[in-house]
Amino acid sequence: MCGIVGAIARRDVVGHLIDGLKRLEYRGYDSSGIAVVNEDIRRVRRVGRVAEMEAAAQQDGISGVLGIGHTRWATHGGVTEPNAHPHVSGGVAVVHNGIIENHEPQRQRLQALGYVFESQTDTEVIAHLVEHYLQETGELFAAVRRAVADLHGAYAIGVVSLAQPDLLVCARMGCPLLIGLGEGEHFIASDVSAVLSATRRVMFLEEGDVAALRCDSLTVLDAQGQPAARAIHISDVSLASLELGPYSHFMQKEIHEQPKALADTIEQVLEQGFSPALFGDVDGTQLAGVTGVQIIACGTSFYAGSVAKYWIESIAKLPCAVEIASEYRYRDVAADPNHLIVTISQSGETLDTMEALKYAKSLGHQHTLAICNVRESAIPRASSMVFYTRAGAEIGVASTKAFTTQLAALFTLAATLAKLKHRLDANHEAACLDALRQLPGSVQHALNLEPQIRPWAERFASKQHALYLGRGVHYPIAMEGALKLKEITYIHAEAYAAGELKHGPLALVDEDMPVVVIAPNDTLLEKVKSNMQEVRARGGELFVFADLDSHFGESDGIHVIRTPRHVGMLSPVVHAIPVQMLAYHAALARGTDVDKPRNLAKSVTVE
Repeated sequence: MCGIVGAIARRDVVGHLIDGLKRLEYRGYDSSGIAVVNEDIRRVRRVGRVAEMEAAAQQDGISGVLGIGHTRWATHGGVTEPNAHPHVSGGVAVVHNGIIENHEPQRQRLQALGYVFESQTDTEVIAHLVEHYLQETGELFAAVRRAVADLHGAYAIGVVSLAQPDLLVCARMGCPLLIGLGEGEHFIASDVSAVLSATRRVMFLEEGDVAALRCDSLTVLDAQGQPAARAIHISDVSLASLELGPYSHFMQKEIHEQPKALADTIEQVLEQGFSPALFGDVDGTQLAGVTGVQIIACGTSFYAGSVAKYWIESIAKLPCAVEIASEYRYRDVAADPNHLIVTISQSGETLDTMEALKYAKSLGHQHTLAICNVRESAIPRASSMVFYTRAGAEIGVASTKAFTTQLAALFTLAATLAKLKHRLDANHEAACLDALRQLPGSVQHALNLEPQIRPWAERFASKQHALYLGRGVHYPIAMEGALKLKEITYIHAEAYAAGELKHGPLALVDEDMPVVVIAPNDTLLEKVKSNMQEVRARGGELFVFADLDSHFGESDGIHVIRTPRHVGMLSPVVHAIPVQMLAYHAALARGTDVDKPRNLAKSVTVE
């Protein structure tokens, strides 16, 4: 979960490297560093944010036409300057995203050859391997190809060498890496955001690719060492979408962008109706034969899948299972090849989800669907079908608009499956499409609750624990709300299906344990009210998100904020908004780093 950049040009690239690292800082922010090739390799590394490293680089007057950079989320070795990238061996410098699983035997081998290790990282193995093979071959491109052949695990790397100051080499396996193509200059990066200030022309490397970049030439070899032609894409990501604008934090910006993100995501659905072509299944043969659905995801995406289980079973009448990717990939699965495998990932590069997809395919699953926010990322490319959400760039570590657009995509899937199974008549389809059409407006109304939520957040700021309760399709929204609070406020929060409260968690309730309740005006409202009374009887204080047409009000120890009128099946999307805002404002009140919470990173590309 790190970000890498690299550049080769006829101009000073240090500014580009630092700007790129700032845009990649969401991927890791424990430490950062750059290395440039001049008459020697000049390197600056600092623990902390990119701004601290930038100040050091400016003080040292570093410049160069060839360089690499890195922003780190620590895996192997603590957060120290010696563990920060780039790592250097002789005249070779390396940056790396990923995990080298066989780094220990490689370390022992290299130590036996006389190499001395200065860090605890797995990455330093790569630097020494490249240096070792460079001594044998005299050519950096060949040395990198031989080095990566010795590696087991996941990696995206950038390499420069004093021996060839006109060459930037990169390679990828299991971690994302792209090349930005300029005029007389080339770039590498983990994410397109890091190259947009220089070029919109990008090339996505594939598994096992190794590339050699010079100012005026580019060579890509595939995993078998054969020349490979990779497609050039023109990125439609705007620089404006990567800036804060009038907002204080990216999370705040992204919360308020949800009406537009949802409108953009459902635009194609409203135009085409519930068509399998939305998912790339042009003739409908893949989805029509599905007899069940298996959803695989992590974190917030797992909660989106948990909502979808209710929709798919209720609307399409198909059995649906939802599983955490890191669990699915390591157990014996009773696979049914007629089941649709759905993977959900904002970035399209979540390692556990990618590996779970590979495992599912090895079990005979041919019908695979990726729901993703990043075009041409790894998981969509490995899937037979894809639905791209149109959330735009999401920078804040705590996911907001990616979550709600995933829900819109999953609702569309449920309705499409129902239509293909002849379980959605014309009237019901029209009602579902109208619900989607009204959704952005309903979300905007929910955003207007922000002034009412701020006082609640200030009360939460002094708490150490919280409970979240929900029932049915809103139980996953309670789980998502608890996750948001944990992620950015560091308040311990847990979510429970409200009916489970009496089976244990009720023991935790006292006057210091606020209880957040998702209480829409649906068929389970009366059951939720009974659960609320269980909390009040034990002295607990309730903070209830209800619908406008729910017929109960505030009383002693029960605080109520009303979202718009109940919007039916899409109610979970609307109720996700206030729990996001509660977490955001509680974090503000506690003074935590909202966009970059401790110990976390946006794209989880390690196990």
